Amino acid sequence: MSDGDAEGRTDLRMPDDDEVFAEVAEMLGANRVKVRCADGTRRTARIPGRMQKRTWIREGDVVLVSPWDWQDEKADIEHRYESQEAEQLREEGHIA
Repeated sequence: MSDGDAEGRTDLRMPDDDEVFAEVAEMLGANRVKVRCADGTRRTARIPGRMQKRTWIREGDVVLVSPWDWQDEKADIEHRYESQEAEQLREEGHIA
């Protein structure tokens, strides 16, 4: 019955070359959060205006961030994964 497992799988947004998986560690306010990135770096990430009212971000959420080229300790949040999608990423070994 492995077909049932494949049906439950959804195609997720995967990181581009300049993006990394991250987990929200702390809410800072003023549309900023502290994230722990998959590359081992802790960054301050900005929630862009297009996500502020539409997507609620909480501590523990798995997000996709795009680190800034000119300042590596900062990043922009590009996408938030639902809890079911985050679980799928963990099962497939993309995130720890």
